Amino acid sequence: MIGTALLAAVALATVLGAHGLSKARWTWHTPRIAIGLWQALGLGWGIATIGALLSVALLPYRRGIVHGVPRMAGDSAARLDAVHMAALLAAVALTFVLLTMLATAVFRVVRARRRHRALLALVARGDSAAPDALVLDHPGAAAYCVPGVRSSKVVVSAGTLALLDDKELAAVLAHERAHARERHDLVLLPFYSLRQVFPQIGLVGRCLDAVELLIEMAADDRARRHRPAKELATALLRFAAARPGPAPSGTLGVAAADDIPVLARVNRLLRPEPQPRRIRLAAMAAIPMAIVLPIVLWTLPPF
Repeated sequence: MIGTALLAAVALATVLGAHGLSKARWTWHTPRIAIGLWQALGLGWGIATIGALLSVALLPYRRGIVHGVPRMAGDSAARLDAVHMAALLAAVALTFVLLTMLATAVFRVVRARRRHRALLALVARGDSAAPDALVLDHPGAAAYCVPGVRSSKVVVSAGTLALLDDKELAAVLAHERAHARERHDLVLLPFYSLRQVFPQIGLVGRCLDAVELLIEMAADDRARRHRPAKELATALLRFAAARPGPAPSGTLGVAAADDIPVLARVNRLLRPEPQPRRIRLAAMAAIPMAIVLPIVLWTLPPF
């Protein structure tokens, strides 16, 4: 029972951690570490929650999870009463739903990107003003990345070329290339699928919003390695004023029409603040802990 309680406590701790992290602002100073912590919390929650349910189901075997599952399979779960069988079915159902929704999210994104790439092949063009990017003849402001395994496409609109000067455009292109290089689309996929599983839970939506902002900040940081921060900040403000529409499905855009995240990004670009070392080290230590602890609890015998 102690192992079951510990797994349940870890699952609850990851939920409370996600709640606190969704409101935190220190994450803006080190977005890459914060993204890793978000991923660890999500994975740790899944391992701990499924493990807690399995631990309840396997209590009659008194062998823990790792050794109890083969024993249960050997006697076809004959020892399980209604309560323990319900816990087993809940664990199997949760695992199935999470994996199915993740696979569904991957399928939908891949299909949307394939369609968009086919459309770009018909209507997009090259332009010397935006090297290594595709240009759409549209008056609205748009700039986004279409990630891919073998190649990624950066797309800007004619409206963007008219909106930005050469330096600002170069900063925006650097931002979008950062999304492609760091495969931020893969970071978002588990959170998109989690929102599909729990669409009515507000915390899940806040988690996705927080991670989306962090990957934009991470791309901002990579872009300013190559371009002055002021160029990207000015470009973001111009995009916000132009009120761009949402990026196409399966893509990552440089800016949305929401003023608050844009202003947060501009402020950290123009007035960067160093992250205290103790906070950074604590977050780095929490990343493996959130994953390793529930895994260890899976392997321990009941005590």
